[in-house]
Amino acid sequence: MKTSRLAALLGATLLSGLTSLAGAADKPKELNVGISTFLSGSASVFGVPARDAADILIQDINANGGIDGVKIVPSYIDEGGGGEKLLSEYRRLAEGGTRVMLSAISSGHCNIVAPVAEDLKVLNVMWDCGTEKALEGKNYKYVVRTQANATTEMVAQVLYLMKVKPDFKTIAIVNQDYAWGRDSRDIFLAALKKFKPDVKVVAEMFPKFGAADFSTEISRLQALRPDVIVSTSWGGDLDNFVRQASQRNLFKNSTFVLSLAESSLERLGNALPEGVLVGARGDHYFLHPETKDDPQHQAFVKKFHDKTGAYPIYSVYHMVQGIQGLKAGYEKAIKDNGGNWPTPEQVAAAMHDVTFKGYGRDVKMHRADGQALEAQLFGVTKKSDKYPFKVLSDITIVPAELVTPGVTETSMAWIEKSLTPDVLKSDQIKVFPN
Repeated sequence: MKTSRLAALLGATLLSGLTSLAGAADKPKELNVGISTFLSGSASVFGVPARDAADILIQDINANGGIDGVKIVPSYIDEGGGGEKLLSEYRRLAEGGTRVMLSAISSGHCNIVAPVAEDLKVLNVMWDCGTEKALEGKNYKYVVRTQANATTEMVAQVLYLMKVKPDFKTIAIVNQDYAWGRDSRDIFLAALKKFKPDVKVVAEMFPKFGAADFSTEISRLQALRPDVIVSTSWGGDLDNFVRQASQRNLFKNSTFVLSLAESSLERLGNALPEGVLVGARGDHYFLHPETKDDPQHQAFVKKFHDKTGAYPIYSVYHMVQGIQGLKAGYEKAIKDNGGNWPTPEQVAAAMHDVTFKGYGRDVKMHRADGQALEAQLFGVTKKSDKYPFKVLSDITIVPAELVTPGVTETSMAWIEKSLTPDVLKSDQIKVFPN
């Protein structure tokens, strides 16, 4: 009996050990992470600062022991070469042993990369792209997103517009002609019509992505004189549009709503007038009313400014969230795995149930679809005595929970069935007057 019991005990112990090993990966000397961002082309004004932020943050994490003693080693992919080249470089890194990727900026690229990541069993953190279609209705195991999607951003933008300028009657849209521009248009208008069903859309224009000349669009807008002009464009496209519109006095005739212009404030300088309604694609901003005096945020802003000569923009903060979200996922997976180094699949599972911070409010990822909940910050441009560019005043922050569909709901169905004007009365929407 004693021999039998001892054998059973040894067998159970051995089985337990084998089970633990089966659920763990060999701890590497370094964690190779592929990061795609625009390093060339007009969108590089957005992508290069994000790369610089990754360098700063990764250096800091490594200096403090890395992730469980493992240092992060980034490899960068330039999205400026287009989708085909991105996929080629993506596959090359994956075949070379890189099992973790932060990809991508472009919504079109995220739509391309996500199914490939699933096929390759590569953990892919979508760190900036906005299209809701990348995750909506999907059942991805390896793909997550560490910031909001277009639905959260556009519905929050509508709420902000309705709060600060509710009496407009006509509106025009000028968006880039690709997935983000068209998806954001659809969501914005669907949400707007729940609040103003009689609003008249006098123009919808989609200049080519990367366009340098907006004279045709500006001439048409001058003739139409809409009450509100909305653009969800970003990067060099937005900069060129604003400069040309300013030169031709278009801002005098209409109220501009620039959903992503927080990233262009410093570059545009005096070309961007006062009184423009601006979004930040999240609640991050280097003068965030809740975190501007936080020592860690201040230290990061200083490091970034020392390195680049500029202040952080939302792509920078999204990169921070992508890396911090990945780190939080690894730490949770290690804990869940009994202290053993996790597989990419285990980290992906952990990233479906984490809360972490960048330099704004908490980012919450507790959804089966891997979609983060990220609050949204808006403000109106005004002159500053401290900075040689416009800053945001009367900042409003909209919590993601008010403007994000549930896991099983499509964006359009949720807007149609669940979004009502009563949301404007929510005391969760915070205004910071100044």
